[in-house]
Amino acid sequence: QVQLVESGGGLVQVGKSLRPSCAASGGVFIRSAMGWYRQAPGKGRELIVTLPRGSPVHYSDAVKGRFTASKNIAESTMTLSMNNLQTDDTAVYYCNTVPPNNSWGQGTQVTVSS
Repeated sequence: QVQLVESGGGLVQVGKSLRPSCAASGGVFIRSAMGWYRQAPGKGRELIVTLPRGSPVHYSDAVKGRFTASKNIAESTMTLSMNNLQTDDTAVYYCNTVPPNNSWGQGTQVTVSS
């Protein structure tokens, strides 16, 4: 079973940056495409970044140009560099495979204040 642990969220003001990370077990980075998801208050969970195996990273329109994702397959970690954060970015951020499996981590809270 895949274990996913997110960390590195926090409370920041508009325009600032955060760099959450994800640690995964079980060699999942080798077998699967990975992604960053987020769930804003009162909304469903959405996929915002896809890191395919051997293909360029894909960003949703909501984060394109502001967020940059990377992964370290040897260490089974991913990082999401989030710049110029806006209040609409307030959400719990998760990593998982794409498509997602049922083993969601606890997520990491990102709160952006105006």
